[in-house]
Amino acid sequence: MKQQKGILARHKSGLQRLGAVLLALAVWQVLAVSVGQQLLVPSPLSVAIRLGGIWREAAFWGTVWFTARKIVVGFLLGLGFGLGLGALAGRFPLFEILFRPWAVMIKSIPVASFIIICLIWMSSARLSVFISFLMVLPIIYTNVLQSIRSADTQLLEAVTVFRLSWPKRLLYLWLPQLKPYLLSACMVSLGISWKAGIAAEIIGIPAGSIGRMFYDAKVYFNTVDLFAWTVIVVVVSVLFEKGFLALLKGAFGRLERL
Repeated sequence: MKQQKGILARHKSGLQRLGAVLLALAVWQVLAVSVGQQLLVPSPLSVAIRLGGIWREAAFWGTVWFTARKIVVGFLLGLGFGLGLGALAGRFPLFEILFRPWAVMIKSIPVASFIIICLIWMSSARLSVFISFLMVLPIIYTNVLQSIRSADTQLLEAVTVFRLSWPKRLLYLWLPQLKPYLLSACMVSLGISWKAGIAAEIIGIPAGSIGRMFYDAKVYFNTVDLFAWTVIVVVVSVLFEKGFLALLKGAFGRLERL
């Protein structure tokens, strides 16, 4: 009975998501018809036709790979440094005080300002990696630090009294404590890393990137291509987000079964 209810609930959720997508497409179509100019708002059909042909172009997969690997590398760097720095800040309050101005600065300065400044320091081909890293770092750092601060004091006293080794403390105390915070941080930062990385490419205009495709579409008033590449970015980023979160949840699940 519970299994049937679960299947029905997933089926209902799937129908609701499909309905939301169809409603968004309907609103888009109404807007396109109301404006009546493909240059301003292309119809969903024209964008779908373009999507049907764009992936067959010789440079398509190379362009997607160029941007995707750089943003993924930037995200993973931000994740790794955020975990490490957050753990240090939770363990040593002085480090948290010293790092706080940097964290505040990274969170407060507009992305465009960072992009323009970083263009002075590095090539445009590396820009999206660094910008994605900068945008992800404070989100992961803040959530890791918060998870350490929110640890149950009674559990902390218990592991001290029973003198649990550090591997056991990590497995039975800190990882369960970290899990909800890290999953939440990754869900937020994954989308931000893609938006910031693409923005960096649009300003830096590295050859062979998705950002270059956006820039060219703007220069040549090719709104259909602009919408098509937007859809491609959304699809690729969502697929990466779903895949990464599934891997992360699976890793936590395996550790919890140890």
